[in-house]
Amino acid sequence: MNVAALKGDSNRATSPAFEVLRRWSRTSFFYPFEGIETVAKVNPGEFIRQVRAEGSKVVWPSMKETRTTAIMVLIMTAMLAIFFFGVDSAFSAIVKFLLGLLG
Repeated sequence: MNVAALKGDSNRATSPAFEVLRRWSRTSFFYPFEGIETVAKVNPGEFIRQVRAEGSKVVWPSMKETRTTAIMVLIMTAMLAIFFFGVDSAFSAIVKFLLGLLG
């Protein structure tokens, strides 16, 4: 890797490793507004038209897909609740046993 390029000299390296290093050195945490472009301002009527046009492109799930997904979420939630109840009960029993040994 070109050391001069890392120091910021005029003959910058173009290797992929240098590009990664350059990107990591200027993260969005330290430069929050870098790369943000200004957006064209439109009137409210045009904005509503754009929102409707984008909304019409969305593929909405059918009622059957929604119902199936909701049932799967409920089943997985119940299974996880039972699992964590069992793990919590086991740890509780272990702690009670260990505290019983002390006194």
